[in-house]
Amino acid sequence: MPSPRRCAAALSLLLALAPPALAESAFALDPPDHFGTLAAGTFDDAGLRLGPAELEILRLDEGRVRLRTSTSLETGGQMQALAEFAPIGTSGKLRVVQQQMQSLDESGRSLGVLSLDHVAGKARCAASSGVTSELDLAPQDRVVNVPMGLLFQPLARGERERLQFQILLCRPEARIIDFEAWVESRPAGRAIEVRYAPDLGFASFIARTMIPRLAFWYDPAAPHHWMAHRVPLYSGGPEVTIVRDGVPSVSLGP
Repeated sequence: MPSPRRCAAALSLLLALAPPALAESAFALDPPDHFGTLAAGTFDDAGLRLGPAELEILRLDEGRVRLRTSTSLETGGQMQALAEFAPIGTSGKLRVVQQQMQSLDESGRSLGVLSLDHVAGKARCAASSGVTSELDLAPQDRVVNVPMGLLFQPLARGERERLQFQILLCRPEARIIDFEAWVESRPAGRAIEVRYAPDLGFASFIARTMIPRLAFWYDPAAPHHWMAHRVPLYSGGPEVTIVRDGVPSVSLGP
């Protein structure tokens, strides 16, 4: 019978030879409903147009897809975001492999860059001061900062009631926060509203009364069609609503 020491040595050798755990996003997303460029506008809560916005989705080589968004204020201030996806076999689904976000303040100064590399399993926050902080992602991570419009589609279609995911935050340093998304009840004829907020367990109800209203809206006649979403333009900046051109803001509800 092998000695305990030999068994331990053999186990160590097997672990050393085993392939590393596969790093990837846990979500299989439906592809976008369109490719090309969509024009949109940036609005305040009173419905005043503050500046332009743009959503661009491109087909890349080998079935990969790139999503890029830009949200701007005429008076300055901008948020830029990028996500790249790889096909999941022949399923028609996509898996996000890279995400990046950068915000600029009213003077055009970068407030730092947030990036996620799902293949390498790394989350990184590069501050404008030059200070960088990093985190390791879980082997099957659930972090989605950029392509929420695709992530929330099963909720808009009525296939799920709630969805748990995570967001990377960079203030004051890199940290990952649990979030939850759900469909708000709505009057007939209004857009489908998907709300999302931090998931803090029993404290969630209190916390959600103290944070901005974060939401995505979808066309009730075609739930995969994004209509608008509401986000902070940057940390400490104004909350704005990005509305797809041609969508009447009254259809989004209060």
